[in-house]
Amino acid sequence: MIFDLATFTAIHTAISIIAIVAGIPAVVGLFGSVTTSFWMTLFLATAVLTSATGYGFPFNGVLPSHVVGAIALVLLAVVLLARFVFRLEGSWRWIYAAGSVFSLYFLVFVAIAQAFMKIPVLRAAAPTQSELPFALSQGLTLVVFVALAIAASKAFRPEPA
Repeated sequence: MIFDLATFTAIHTAISIIAIVAGIPAVVGLFGSVTTSFWMTLFLATAVLTSATGYGFPFNGVLPSHVVGAIALVLLAVVLLARFVFRLEGSWRWIYAAGSVFSLYFLVFVAIAQAFMKIPVLRAAAPTQSELPFALSQGLTLVVFVALAIAASKAFRPEPA
């Protein structure tokens, strides 16, 4: 490893926070049918980076984080294909919008899981992450993002290229 684990963790965490923060205006931009923006570019780049750097941590065997990372990277690949290869034509328009929203969801999902592992009051409320507070927070987050994905898919109507 090029960096020590603490430095690598700090870099990975910073990229993740940037991705989440950039994802908010990127998703808002979908409702205005914005196809190119600083925020979407920053979001997609940092979302790919954070999912990819997640594999840089030492591990034994496949962990749930690896599965989430793999799903996120496949979804991001589809979003990038929709935008740059298929130029948002036909069904690729809603695939791009929904995929962008769900890409942000995966980052938020992991952030919530990390918060329940690292923040003492949350860890006490759900020490194994199978308790009701954890399930409710993740379930509510999923419902909000499904609604956002549906709404963004309907609202995103960019001008033809």
